[in-house]
Amino acid sequence: MIYPSIDKLLNQVGSKYLLVNIVAKRAKEMDETSFYQMKENEYVSKKNIGRALEEVAKNLIHIDGFEKPIDDDMKTTK
Repeated sequence: MIYPSIDKLLNQVGSKYLLVNIVAKRAKEMDETSFYQMKENEYVSKKNIGRALEEVAKNLIHIDGFEKPIDDDMKTTK
């Protein structure tokens, strides 16, 4: 099984397009600055792209102006 799962990641972000952009930017930032939001031994992945995915899964990356989508069950009708 791949960690973290795509389902968990899409619950955090909302779209595959946005997920790819966020993770790519974060992985590039890790390459350039060597700044990690967790201790290096806490990551499952050894590559920065996987580490960026883990940070998204643990909700360590926040997106300005983005709200999690509301489940259809929770929507109220007028």
